[in-house]
Amino acid sequence: MNFENLNIWCWIIPALVGIISGILGYLIGKSGNTTIDNSADLKLCQDKNARLQADLDACKKKLVIAPAAPAAPAASFAAPLAPVAATGIAFNAVAAKAAFGKTIKQDDLKLVEGIGPKIESMFKAAGIKTWQALSNASVAECQKILDGGGNRYKIHDPASWPMQAKMCYEGKWADLAKWQDEHKHGKL
Repeated sequence: MNFENLNIWCWIIPALVGIISGILGYLIGKSGNTTIDNSADLKLCQDKNARLQADLDACKKKLVIAPAAPAAPAASFAAPLAPVAATGIAFNAVAAKAAFGKTIKQDDLKLVEGIGPKIESMFKAAGIKTWQALSNASVAECQKILDGGGNRYKIHDPASWPMQAKMCYEGKWADLAKWQDEHKHGKL
């Protein structure tokens, strides 16, 4: 058996298959050279996008314009408002749930970005038990409470906590949700 002839065919056959495939691909591609006009599809997508954007803007306006307290509940299952505080600001659980997509309890300090269960318990032990109390606390006071917890709380930055608590206390749920979305874990 002649191995030299066999070795040449191992090179020639793949080369021929490649050349033939290339020619066929070129011919098929050239014969199917039709241009597709996607401008109609693009226009439909742009129109649909504009309608969806308008709907989104309308929903955002409804969320911001929604009254803090409904005039009269439509049904007996409507969520009651919490008692009005001495300053006249009532907690609206329905509006809070609409902004965050989950049930919010009044004066839940964990709603403030950066405060978890342990830090909440430290603040409550220090006498800061409500959003109003936290909103009136200085950043230095918050830092002092954190420092009392030891080294494991050094990574927390309470700079925005009073401001977030004030938004909670005043019922500015949409503003708070937007701020927290933009500043996840205090980072832009």
